[in-house]
Amino acid sequence: MKDPRKIILAPIITEKSMLLKEKNNQVSFWVDPAANKIEIKQAVEKLFNVKVLDVQTIRVKGKPKGGYRNPGKTSLRKKAIVRLQPGQTIEFFETI
Repeated sequence: MKDPRKIILAPIITEKSMLLKEKNNQVSFWVDPAANKIEIKQAVEKLFNVKVLDVQTIRVKGKPKGGYRNPGKTSLRKKAIVRLQPGQTIEFFETI
């Protein structure tokens, strides 16, 4: 298994992700695009010392950026929505 800190890149803090946390005990992360669901589950369990029920992943395409002179786009990213067992929490998301 890869280093968990290289799999979990950053938490996603938006209104929608906070609503998911409150209603369904789900948290969202930006993850390595090459990581699979099993690696993501193991990384979250190891980093945050919680039990994970399931993982949903979404590949986010790059958006066009620049303009007429400098066309380009942002890189492809992968989002993971992780559902925790009832009663389990990640302290980072509780302080927000």
